[in-house]
Amino acid sequence: MILPNIASAFWPFSTDASAAQATSAPDASTPVLQASVNIDPNPNKGLGASLQTSGGKALLAYAGPSGTIADVASSTPSDRISIYVVRPGDTLSEIASMYGVSVNTIIWANNLSGATDVHPGDTLIILPVSGLEHTVAKGDTLKSLAAKYGADATEIAQYNGVDANTPLVIGSRIMIPGGELGGPSQSSPAKRPGGSRSTKDPYRGGGGALIAGYFSNPIMGGIITQGLHGWNAVDIGAAIGTPIHAAADGTVIIVRNNGGFNGGYGNYVVITHPNGTQTLYAHLRAAIVSPGQEVSDSQIIGYVGMTGHTTGPHVHFEVRGAANPFSHCTIGSACSPQ
Repeated sequence: MILPNIASAFWPFSTDASAAQATSAPDASTPVLQASVNIDPNPNKGLGASLQTSGGKALLAYAGPSGTIADVASSTPSDRISIYVVRPGDTLSEIASMYGVSVNTIIWANNLSGATDVHPGDTLIILPVSGLEHTVAKGDTLKSLAAKYGADATEIAQYNGVDANTPLVIGSRIMIPGGELGGPSQSSPAKRPGGSRSTKDPYRGGGGALIAGYFSNPIMGGIITQGLHGWNAVDIGAAIGTPIHAAADGTVIIVRNNGGFNGGYGNYVVITHPNGTQTLYAHLRAAIVSPGQEVSDSQIIGYVGMTGHTTGPHVHFEVRGAANPFSHCTIGSACSPQ
């Protein structure tokens, strides 16, 4: 059979017949293209739908694309927060595998009732979560595990979907979000926002190089109530209703204003900045910005509150992709960013 020299082709997503164009058809001498046999766009990202671990114990955090499986191969840095819009046919396990996180990571961060509680059009927040896997032994409780690994009992219960008042099942595996193999930090006790003193939360990762002079103060005159902890965060205390300002020019990518737990953050805002960093402002009484909104340095984005997991009014201020400009500050001081 002789093929014609010219064949008609068109862009498959166009409904306009005029989009057709002329293209040369290959002859018998043209090498045959070989299709890729690897259907995974990022085969080295982790262990499929299971949790990524180090030495069988420590969980590793991953971040992924913002909406399409094709972007997985060029993954974003592992401390960035991502968003994903659910498509028809998506399952939570597939989405978790795509980003290299666990199903519970997504359930926990989005206040979902279970693995089937996703629908086309839903916007999911993908928080990179680090932590530990623990096999429950006799005498273990949420409180004892939180003390052992420097984590939080409420977060453990929320992450694993267990009732805080129900005894743990011996031999079952439980995840400790934010836990460390070395246990709680041995640094001096830090004054919590509510005024009580307790062991300082362990530093769980994040950060980067200092970008001197880039970030401004989100709360003018606020008091440092907790030093570096969590994902490269400090706590800045102020009265409920105090305005919170954007720390730099950028675009709002996430706003959670539902008063829910939201992975412990409560109401929170995430801003992405032109230099590739992100800042997160948590425990807000209310946010007054919207996703996609451009904000300028020092613009008011919300107000201090006590939503999520907190013992007093403050903003939990995270910087992802750079050093926290308040990491040098002492607790109890009204400190300026570097």
